[in-house]
Amino acid sequence: MLRTLGWVVRRDLLLAWRRRADALGVLCFFFIAVSLFPLGVGPEPALLRSLAPGILWVTALLASMLSLGRLFSADLADGTLEQLLLSPEPLPLIVLGKGLAHWLMSGLPLVLLAPLLALLFDLPPEAIGVLALSLLIGTPVLSLLGAIGAALTLGLRGGGVLLILLVLPLCVPVLIFGAGAVSSEIGIGAHLLLQGGLLLAALALAPWASSLALRISLE
Repeated sequence: MLRTLGWVVRRDLLLAWRRRADALGVLCFFFIAVSLFPLGVGPEPALLRSLAPGILWVTALLASMLSLGRLFSADLADGTLEQLLLSPEPLPLIVLGKGLAHWLMSGLPLVLLAPLLALLFDLPPEAIGVLALSLLIGTPVLSLLGAIGAALTLGLRGGGVLLILLVLPLCVPVLIFGAGAVSSEIGIGAHLLLQGGLLLAALALAPWASSLALRISLE
């Protein structure tokens, strides 16, 4: 099972590297969108610090949505997806590998870039550390939940808009706990533990739900 998971991750990372403009587009959107907020709300440090957690988390959420539509569409176009469904390997394991590869190409770069952008909002070092940790825990949940939406909207006309409408409500708890961990002066550990619980639940349930949605979409 680990060999299969590693094969799926390596394959998707190789394909994503060949289309690395997509990953760069996600990073550019995140960088530009976050950079515009200090220009729009003004240079007041206290205001920027209070808005920073919500701005960074909402922008990271929207940026992660940009590449979800291509999670299964390329495999559907070249016939690979049908072969994966016929594979003797468990389909949830394959979906988990694809979700992990998506996070490595889109979520992890956002986690690494966010502390640098947090300096624009005059966040203290301890808040930047909590922000990075909350994004590290929360962004994999976004990829796993996004896989469900990508599977449900696979092959549909206008599926990109429908995908966003399906996935965004599911991501609200992750957004609340992630931004709350940075902005709250007490209960930081509680927010991170709740995020960890959401991650464990997504790891356990999202691959199965995505697998079922893929089979329904291809019937």
